[in-house]
Amino acid sequence: MAKRTSVHGLWSTRLAFILAAAGSAVGLGNIWRFPYIVGENGGGAFVLVYLACVLAIGLPIMMSEIMLGRRGRRSPINTMRLLSEEESGSKYWQLVGWMG
Repeated sequence: MAKRTSVHGLWSTRLAFILAAAGSAVGLGNIWRFPYIVGENGGGAFVLVYLACVLAIGLPIMMSEIMLGRRGRRSPINTMRLLSEEESGSKYWQLVGWMG
């Protein structure tokens, strides 16, 4: 496998990347407003189910996107195209990149 170089910039530190990813994934309304309004209206149990779903679904998806980005060093569409060519898969895998 040939070494790939990124056409994009690099993060200054690992902490900067983690904070940027967390900030873009979570959002302020998701942290404060949603649980407050749901709890105020008697839906505290729903908040627990919601947080469990975020952890069970959102975290693995974010981790897979990060791993694909580190491996491909390109846009999501071009990364999926490149990886499907390397693994001799279908060319339609680039549609997964478009969906992202």
